[in-house]
Amino acid sequence: MPVSAGNKLKTKLMLLFIPVAYVSYLFHEFGHWIAGEALGNRMVYSLNYVFPESGHYINAGDNLYVSIAGPAFTILLAIIFLLIIEKYKTLYAYPVVFFQAFLRFFSLVFGGFAKQDEARISEILGIGTYTFAIIVLLILFVILFRASRILKVSFKTNCYYFTISTVCELLVICTYKIIA
Repeated sequence: MPVSAGNKLKTKLMLLFIPVAYVSYLFHEFGHWIAGEALGNRMVYSLNYVFPESGHYINAGDNLYVSIAGPAFTILLAIIFLLIIEKYKTLYAYPVVFFQAFLRFFSLVFGGFAKQDEARISEILGIGTYTFAIIVLLILFVILFRASRILKVSFKTNCYYFTISTVCELLVICTYKIIA
């Protein structure tokens, strides 16, 4: 039985989530790294963690800016790929948008909320524990909703993407544990 063009597209899209997951993590951490370095801190960069080489920031306030930079870069990546979707209507950009929302959702729900950037930011700013997390997730889900509407991606398809994203997320976590 021949493989249809539709099945080839679905397979390519599903496989695209693997590099998207790794690049998303690296880009998020790059946000932390670039902010830390820009503030004069010598930073150590890895797949799932960035920290000052000395074990502390030069200025206590640097922690806030470095913490904000990761989620900001995640949102920036989602916006860039939403703009690509708006201009070119390409389904190949959708996994990037989808995974940014998934990445923060998964990390916040299953990664130990107190360990996440959003919890640290809320604590530093003295706002409600979940406030910054809710803001980040709302922004990412609005971007995802817009991309879904533009490309007419169904709820059922997004459920498939959620499943493949979970597998890719676990793959990244396993990779980090092996190389760390």
